[in-house]
Amino acid sequence: MLEVDVSRLSLSHRRADGSPRFVDPKTDRSRRSAPAPEPTLAVLRKHKRAQAAEQLAADKRWQNLGLIFPSTIGTPIEPGNLSTRWRAIRKGVGLGWLRLHDLRHAYASFLLASGASPRTVMKTLGHSQIGLTMNTYTDVLPDIERAAVDTVARRLFG
Repeated sequence: MLEVDVSRLSLSHRRADGSPRFVDPKTDRSRRSAPAPEPTLAVLRKHKRAQAAEQLAADKRWQNLGLIFPSTIGTPIEPGNLSTRWRAIRKGVGLGWLRLHDLRHAYASFLLASGASPRTVMKTLGHSQIGLTMNTYTDVLPDIERAAVDTVARRLFG
């Protein structure tokens, strides 16, 4: 397990006078590294190779802004284009219901359901208060509660 600098993932842009402007993450806590499993790193390496090919194809049109997920010419992806790409990806893997906005929530829920402590989830998401994490992701807790009760029952009653 290695770490990925999520600061580059959270750097975003806003429109001002019709052109994009980069803005810093909302908090200093957003500038952090997070653990990433090898399969994720392999996908990112493959993406980087594909991006190098796009850079060659774009030639002088390429704008090297250091973005991990840029457009085909290195600029920030337009929100509408990002949504279009996401719909195609999720359809291709059978996740028709999952909005791009839902990914962070799904990740936190999967962490909790896998037995990660709330404090670990808080740290991974970059939250500064455990209450924010728990108030936002408590919908998964009944499943965790049921699993815990079942585990205790098996130990007590065989």
